Amino acid sequence: MAHPKRKISKTRRDKRRTHYKAVAPQIATCKTTGEAHLYHRAHWHEGKLYYRGKVLIDNSVAAES
Repeated sequence: MAHPKRKISKTRRDKRRTHYKAVAPQIATCKTTGEAHLYHRAHWHEGKLYYRGKVLIDNSVAAES
């Protein structure tokens, strides 16, 4: 029975076995601000952090004081 001369590393083996391909990230448009952002990610717009159309953090008030 044939044997390999050298051990194949786990990284090299996994690279060969993978079926995942690089794809372009999906871009969503916020309904509230119209800003383009990645799906399932919060994004900043004019000093406010938005997620799913709602304001999570409002730094615009702190910046004015």
